[in-house]
Amino acid sequence: MVSRRTFLLGATALGALAPWRGIAQAITPTTHATVPGLSRPIEIVDDRWGVPHIRARTKADAFFGQGYVVARDRLFQIDFAHRREMGRMAEAFGAAFAVHDAKARLFHYRGDLEAELAHVPSPVLDCVRGYVAGINARIAEVEHDPTLLPLEYRILGVMPLRWELRDLVLARSGSVGNVDDEIRRAMLAAMGRLDLDRLVAPLRPATAMTVPEGLDPAQVSEADMGVLQLGPLPFGPGTRTRDRDEMLSATNAGSNAWTVAGRRTATGRPILANDPHLGIGGFGPRHVAHLTAPGLDVIGGGAPGLAGIMQGHTDRFAFGRTNFHIDQEDMFVLDLHPDDPERYRHDGGWTRFERQVIDIPVKDAPPYRAVLRYSVQGPVVSHDPARSRATAIASVGMQPGGSGAFSMVAINLAQDWAGLREAFRLHPSPTNFHYADVRGHHAWQAIGFWPERKRGKGLLPVPGDGRYDWVGMRDFRALPGEFDPAKGWFASANQNNLPPGWPVERSPAFSFRDPARYDRIAETLSKQTRHSLADSVALQHDTLSSLARRFQAMLPRQPSPEARAAVAMLSRWDARIDGASAAAALYEVVLRELNARMVAALVPESARDLIPAIEPPELLRVAADRPDLIDQSLAIGWTEAARLLGPDPTGWRWEALHRVRITHPLARIPAIAAAFPVIEIGGSGGDGFTVMARWLGDGPDWRVGGGASYLEVIDVGDWDRSLMLNLPGQSNDPRSPHRQDQVGAWSVGTMQPMPFSRSSVDAVAATITRLQPERSIS
Repeated sequence: MVSRRTFLLGATALGALAPWRGIAQAITPTTHATVPGLSRPIEIVDDRWGVPHIRARTKADAFFGQGYVVARDRLFQIDFAHRREMGRMAEAFGAAFAVHDAKARLFHYRGDLEAELAHVPSPVLDCVRGYVAGINARIAEVEHDPTLLPLEYRILGVMPLRWELRDLVLARSGSVGNVDDEIRRAMLAAMGRLDLDRLVAPLRPATAMTVPEGLDPAQVSEADMGVLQLGPLPFGPGTRTRDRDEMLSATNAGSNAWTVAGRRTATGRPILANDPHLGIGGFGPRHVAHLTAPGLDVIGGGAPGLAGIMQGHTDRFAFGRTNFHIDQEDMFVLDLHPDDPERYRHDGGWTRFERQVIDIPVKDAPPYRAVLRYSVQGPVVSHDPARSRATAIASVGMQPGGSGAFSMVAINLAQDWAGLREAFRLHPSPTNFHYADVRGHHAWQAIGFWPERKRGKGLLPVPGDGRYDWVGMRDFRALPGEFDPAKGWFASANQNNLPPGWPVERSPAFSFRDPARYDRIAETLSKQTRHSLADSVALQHDTLSSLARRFQAMLPRQPSPEARAAVAMLSRWDARIDGASAAAALYEVVLRELNARMVAALVPESARDLIPAIEPPELLRVAADRPDLIDQSLAIGWTEAARLLGPDPTGWRWEALHRVRITHPLARIPAIAAAFPVIEIGGSGGDGFTVMARWLGDGPDWRVGGGASYLEVIDVGDWDRSLMLNLPGQSNDPRSPHRQDQVGAWSVGTMQPMPFSRSSVDAVAATITRLQPERSIS
């Protein structure tokens, strides 16, 4: 049974609880609860920004506290994602969700779960077990006291699921990955126009692209995606398809991170900055927490539902991350036996699919029966006996050790660089890991699992007859890194950061991003010999566009009369994508007009569904040969800007178009929309190629679709001077003061404190929660 009582802690109670004595606690509202799963009491001090500082006596209990607070602040967010990954939507929401459940279960791990758990070091396993227990403890509280339930549960008529440690190993989050790129290339190859793929996804590093031996590209279609094509969950109208802006958004996603050595900073201490770029518009992708126990002291942003801190610092080192690029998925085309579609050609013979028949529980209906098939390569996503054809996906996530559920905890428990390198063995996802420590060192290491292929580069679908199978897996030891770089700083922004001379045939991917953001970061850091925290904050919010500079150099010297006004405005512009800039608004409108005209000029009608838009850096490259289209786009863009923003150009503002708003992901349900008011943030500067990345969303308008919602700047060693932002706030609950209390600061780029020492935390304590175990342990 869970008991809870709240009171204002007085002098007598303070004396009785001497182990928790603190400066601010005598006047801080305090709550007590008894919960299952703890081994010792823990204290949670929530500061004025809603950040929980968890004080525990064991590391596992500290992670219990993290699970508890993320469930307290984000229960529906983590529960909904967990239910979806476990394939348990239909039992709560009905028959329309059963096919989505079948897809989720198709990507559940097929190997030995106990062997997977045995592979994890016991201290890490204990902490993740504690995290799961913390989530379940909060679920037990809301079951006992339904007034604590997030509003979604009452509206939807469901209750949260209890978590199990094995679930974290089982669910492998099947996703498209880069398989849609493979399909597109094959379809272009069938048209004889594989060259057009460069317009939408130029290969970085550059490499020759050919059709794999044995593949008939004319037979490849989007139908080969099979269940990967399932649309949004059917909570209401509004199903959308992949359009030009969504494709551009995908090319813009990424993050920034840099470290600066103490010899190049104003304080003589290293600085680490990181602003991961993720979607903006739904649930916040980071939840900040501080975990303290003997041998553990770590604070920063974590992914709700994943144990540990992803970006932040311990008492010994700071750490950050951006996406590295490793091609971790391949599509295999399987030939079915003409008389038995449950067999496929492989290694010179016929191999039978592994089949699993499952019954998925469905609310108010009989169970939904699904047949799941697996080839030697992986889950079968399309099975088409009429065409004697099937497709299967090989993915790193489905391999032994492919679960990332333990990687963050391993990193948080590390004490130094050597310990981190051991932790990297548990980290399958491709990441640039940034590091700076109190001894003055800073480093970078590319980490992640990398498949070994018998042949091929993973750029197009391949025959599943055995010639292209995966034969092994590499880890971070096959990838580059650097310790104490000579130049005194290191940055990554998803660009190709393979070292000079790295053989192209050993590239782990060919999908690195355009270096525009990195170039601007490098330009700035290389000039600053006394870099400060304020300099890092300013750089995170920098809007200077190298692409805009390139476009300015392409402006016609003798424009047509219709384009003259646009040329005049853009030639005087400082190339900053500022929210208050008229020229920035014009530039963005003109670039969209130019994109449409270049597509019409370069892409045949038959290929425009595959190439609906051109990647902006490629757009400027190909547009250099078409000054006539540049002039036309300037003229039409001026007219379009006037239509969108009014006839007076002095009143134009990029922020008037580039709006930021946050809505509940299930706002298509009227009761959800009513209970969770839209968070209107206003206009923003930046675009997908500025350091302050704010790329376009997935619709025809100009709203922000993603960028940096969590930002940190870490003063390595003087931890209390570190800074952060977390949009829109710590809680998803509209009843909480921390649902959107970071919005104003985020809008203007004002960073918030990141208190770390006990005295600094106590000085800003807002509430205290003390959790006691159900059974005390002596």
